[in-house]
Amino acid sequence: MIKPDDGWLQIKKEQALAFGKPVPSGFVVRQGSTAMREGSPNKKRDRPERDRLVEQGILVPDENPALFRFSVDHVFNSQSRAAGVVIDGNSNGSHWQPATMSLPTQVESRGLFTRREIEEAMDAFDRYSKNGEESEIFRHFGDPRDYWVRSSRDRENRVYPSKPLVGYLLKKAELNGGWGQKADAAARLHNSGFIIVDQADEPVRAPERYEHLISGADRIRLCALNYFIEPAREKRLKTVTIRAGDLASAMGLKNAFPNICQTLGGEKLQQLATVPPPVISEPNPSSSTTFTYQLGSKSEADTMDQSSTTISASATNLILYGPPGTGKTFNTAAEAVGLCGEPVPQDRPELMAVYQRLVAAGRIEFVTFHQSMAYEDFVEGRQPMTGADGEGEAESAGFRLETVHGVFRRIAKRAETSRGRSSGDDMIRLEGRQVFKMSIGEANNPEDAHLFEEAIEGGYTLLGFDDIDWSDEKYASREAIFEACKNHRDGGGDIDARSGWVQMPFRFRNWVRQGDIVIVSKGNQQFRAIGEFVGDYEFKPRPEGGYAHRRAVRWLWVDRDGVAVSEIYSRGFMQQSIYLLYDSELNIPALERYMNSQRSDGGGEPDQFVLIIDEINRANISKVFGELITLLEADKRLNQPNAVRVRLPYSGDEFGVPSNLHILGTMNTADRSIALLDTALRRRFTFREMMPDESILKEAAEKCGIDLPRLLTTINERIEYLYDREHQIGHAYFTACRSRADVDEVMRHKVIPLLAEYFFEDWAKIAAVLGDLEPGESSITGGFLKRTILNPPPGLEDGDAVARFRWQVRSVDESFDYSRLVGT
Repeated sequence: MIKPDDGWLQIKKEQALAFGKPVPSGFVVRQGSTAMREGSPNKKRDRPERDRLVEQGILVPDENPALFRFSVDHVFNSQSRAAGVVIDGNSNGSHWQPATMSLPTQVESRGLFTRREIEEAMDAFDRYSKNGEESEIFRHFGDPRDYWVRSSRDRENRVYPSKPLVGYLLKKAELNGGWGQKADAAARLHNSGFIIVDQADEPVRAPERYEHLISGADRIRLCALNYFIEPAREKRLKTVTIRAGDLASAMGLKNAFPNICQTLGGEKLQQLATVPPPVISEPNPSSSTTFTYQLGSKSEADTMDQSSTTISASATNLILYGPPGTGKTFNTAAEAVGLCGEPVPQDRPELMAVYQRLVAAGRIEFVTFHQSMAYEDFVEGRQPMTGADGEGEAESAGFRLETVHGVFRRIAKRAETSRGRSSGDDMIRLEGRQVFKMSIGEANNPEDAHLFEEAIEGGYTLLGFDDIDWSDEKYASREAIFEACKNHRDGGGDIDARSGWVQMPFRFRNWVRQGDIVIVSKGNQQFRAIGEFVGDYEFKPRPEGGYAHRRAVRWLWVDRDGVAVSEIYSRGFMQQSIYLLYDSELNIPALERYMNSQRSDGGGEPDQFVLIIDEINRANISKVFGELITLLEADKRLNQPNAVRVRLPYSGDEFGVPSNLHILGTMNTADRSIALLDTALRRRFTFREMMPDESILKEAAEKCGIDLPRLLTTINERIEYLYDREHQIGHAYFTACRSRADVDEVMRHKVIPLLAEYFFEDWAKIAAVLGDLEPGESSITGGFLKRTILNPPPGLEDGDAVARFRWQVRSVDESFDYSRLVGT
């Protein structure tokens, strides 16, 4: 019997018996569960999913001919989808009930092997090849056609057949050799950190569709350990150097150097291999970047479970703080480019070109906080909307309140839906392609929901309208389609050549070319899928009628929740089933990023995103961030050990902050001291101080003929004496100066007014900072300021009135005298 708190549910329908339970990534059905081959309803929306699982070997024939059996644990994206496959019908998930029966025994619990075990199996195979030893297992296997494995040791022949090795380790004479299932030979060796190759020792790329195969940084770490670090330890070397290009070549990865370099320099590899941080060469990242590790004594690692390889790189929460003019905002560009995993050019124009490219692609967002900033602006809020939002809705003269995402939710959504690097030489680009908007059913009609799911699972898009086969070449003409539609309606009724019944099929059949892009709408304000047309027009009538027109599509990006159209297009969608989008209205960099963001080749690491918050301390932090304060912590990000989601107040959505979203803030300490900053925020951010750097002004000083470093140092020392260190003057005020007149302009219109604000118009202190204050109560003519004595009004001449002065800044004609300030 099962304990109620185990969370297992069951379906018992006719002869089928399945067990499953919710997991963070969806709903898992237990290995050994059975599913019906033929359910009762005629319309089965989950049948394409069932057929896919059969093709992949996840569902296999059971001893009972009426059933399929799950060969491995399988995670579905929803509880209803899992139920639909089990009963071979339609379900909203309610078929699952608390389990009362015993779970099926899992057939094979052994998953990964150690490097030593695999290499010993290779030794045994060598003995079998030479003198026939170990024949009780190896004689049952022939040479494979596709899947071999590369040894991590120096051998005469480094390539071995995969099935015999796994058979030897499991003491089994029969097993599958591919990687369609977690228990298959190539899958086991791949997940153990060994490289699957063909007979010529060329790496074989693992299929992206199999979730049970490790990828990205997890696999890079294991391959670096097995093929570089441990072999060096066996040879008793004191150090080992891994070149990024060599590891990429060994694994068969392309355009993956940023991911490889980030992984080789990360703490997780150091923990896995028990090595200190490596010495890293420049440039980084690059194919030529090298990582040199110091090797100590370490016994052979005899266990490698996936729990040691699933923690992602830690997110960065960084605030640059300091007095005004110290280059905080200036430096956010370089910081943001680096956090995005891109090389940081030293040349400023080149750096800004990279920065602007990332901004255009939506990977960097910039926002300035102010006193009126609110949660509704930053996270989400309600805004009035007019008109219709969804396909099939009538226009309305009134308005409705809709939840609108703020800048933080928008960039968090992009980061969460990114599953692979969107940049590289092999990225899919829009050049030479048309971009179409398409509707697949009505997004707000639950009865049409299965159409979208069917299209995504089946690899095609669907169009409704008349069930007429438009395959004949004569239908390249709009008039022929019009005549066919009229005949189909016994005269046509109100139909004409401009109606949707004619226009939509004509566009779908004749305008679309292979290689064009399709964007699937979700209402008029969102999109939920992007794909590439890869097939010609097909007519596939359905038993229930409707949506018989299709084209094969390679789906590039899918998000069932939908993303705002404004991310990629400057206007909302129209209520037409298919039409061509204007190139001039498309945000091409952003669309190309979406098109490439869910690829898992090239290392599988997702794109990195950066939100820059300028003047972060000028807003009410608690009011703006709300519950997000908790979610910002690195270990509470999504896919981290202590991941937390909260339910947002306006939308009701569950929300978490992805690990590939970095927060970069700036804070002017003259506006608000760091000591007064929200304590919760301080604990969750790293603070990097940026103070005035006088050395930056040496070049400007030569051009101006004034010792600017000395001038800035003197002013700041006096400010710190009279006020504090947080109100100093930054070097950025003077960096653009090219002449003495430029310095005068800065002092007259920026520095002196700022000092007046700092000291609340106490001109004696301002004069002290500038070196113009003199003892006594006489008039003063200083290098920057002039003081004259004010005469008392009549009747107060003989009183005890305190002497009063008029302070004036020297005129432009008089110019400034810097001699006393710089000590010349």
